[in-house]
Amino acid sequence: MEKFDVVIVGAGFSGLYLLYRLRNEGFSVRLLEAQSGLGGVWQANRYPGARVDSHVPNYEYSMEACWRDWVWTERFPGRDELVRYFEHVDQALDLSRDIDLNTRIEACHFGGDSRWTITSHTGHRFTCSVLLMCTGFGSKPYTPELPGLASFAGTCHHTALWPADGVDFTGRRVGIIGTGASGVQVVQEAAPEAERLVIFQRTPVTALPMQQRQLARAAQAAAKAGYPEMFVRRNAPPGNFCDIVRLDAGVFDVTEEERETVFETAWQKGGFHFWVGTFSDVLIDEAANRAAYDFWRDKTRARIDDPAVADLLAPIEPPYPFGTKRPSLEQDYYDCFNRPNVELVDLRSTPIETIEPSGVRTRDAAFELDVLVLATGFDANTGGLTAIDIRGRDNSSLTETWSNGVDTHLGMAVPGFPNMLMLYGPQSATAFCNGPTCAEFQGDWVARLLKRMRTRGHSLVETTAEMGEAWTAHLAELADSTLFGRTDSWYMGANIPGKHRQLLNYPNSDAYREQLGSCEALGYEGFVFG
Repeated sequence: MEKFDVVIVGAGFSGLYLLYRLRNEGFSVRLLEAQSGLGGVWQANRYPGARVDSHVPNYEYSMEACWRDWVWTERFPGRDELVRYFEHVDQALDLSRDIDLNTRIEACHFGGDSRWTITSHTGHRFTCSVLLMCTGFGSKPYTPELPGLASFAGTCHHTALWPADGVDFTGRRVGIIGTGASGVQVVQEAAPEAERLVIFQRTPVTALPMQQRQLARAAQAAAKAGYPEMFVRRNAPPGNFCDIVRLDAGVFDVTEEERETVFETAWQKGGFHFWVGTFSDVLIDEAANRAAYDFWRDKTRARIDDPAVADLLAPIEPPYPFGTKRPSLEQDYYDCFNRPNVELVDLRSTPIETIEPSGVRTRDAAFELDVLVLATGFDANTGGLTAIDIRGRDNSSLTETWSNGVDTHLGMAVPGFPNMLMLYGPQSATAFCNGPTCAEFQGDWVARLLKRMRTRGHSLVETTAEMGEAWTAHLAELADSTLFGRTDSWYMGANIPGKHRQLLNYPNSDAYREQLGSCEALGYEGFVFG
């Protein structure tokens, strides 16, 4: 059994930053990763078109060693380029010497000696004082109960379980179930290649224009003189992007002409500018939200030739408040539906009855397919954690503890699970925070906490049931005071049948950082040390 001060599970942005940060502070650290390479979701997601939705240089570490000699080719890099970036980070920070790849963790048990024992799929065991879970919010793929799915005779893959050698769409009949981020990206790749492409949509996605562009090496080299200042802006409120800041004004505090100008400017900038970079009340006030939706709807419908298809993709009445499901970014998604080989099936009016060997049968029609793509998302936020047999004090199971809902303190600690902290996990800012930014400010917070414990001779840190209940109640208030609680989304855990419906992501990264800062300033209020 190998013994460490700290064991980290997961080699995405958070896990790698923690390894770098804690190793520099003199802790003995080991990082365990199930996959064959670094990058978390970017190592796993090999499906066609997989691409980040946060633009660079926002979407990278702020340490100079990581950006000084690195050059991006696109504003929104694709999966393969992101994997190469993580390889560059590995070399720049010399991380691999403390990482075990191809090590899937099956169990983490807290013992009477106040240490954790971690067991891999091979039976190899590690022990540590502090366990840091960095499994991310999208590490457990979700496949819905589709009758007859196992009988399908063609090629069938979930987007998160895509084969390394890919799938050829050329000249084939392709069906895609799901229109979230991965569905949008696969549609854009499959539409020009497939003989026939059928998209099965339950709920329309409010996809935003990516405004992708190539990046020149010379321009990036010149811009790097300003990177230190830029990363200071990114890593401090307001927001967690260096160049997306919403107005300190409501939609109806300005004239109609000014409102249209703000919306249009954000639209042309692309990315998440239109989602989080316009007015302060879009995600709070129903009328303000409707104004944003109407702008999005009219822009989108203008690109769709068939009015009946437009009614399904961009309905006159909003199917849910704009932005309360995570907007996907698109390059030509809506234009794909103008192709003669592309068909949209509305599962609200004609649900799937069964999957047959030859394809998909809905209530009204049968669709013969050669390839079936399951773009059905994840058991988000909690799934990567509950997939592991995590047992805390008195052998209590995390899966059972959360069976009726999640309680944490600050989205960092779980009552009854001492010396275990989570980063980019449930009830933290996670999905509302730029990944590298969140990795750095949460990672720095954890590093300062562990240094404090070491200085004061503490070997134990945990939170209380009362603090967990209070944080959950606080998130419930946020769900009610914003528009997020009105939508059945994975933010609310509502995409998984039987999962407790609650807000699982703190919807304001600035306020969340203030909560972390306040906790630390008050001597880590809500934590008990021993």
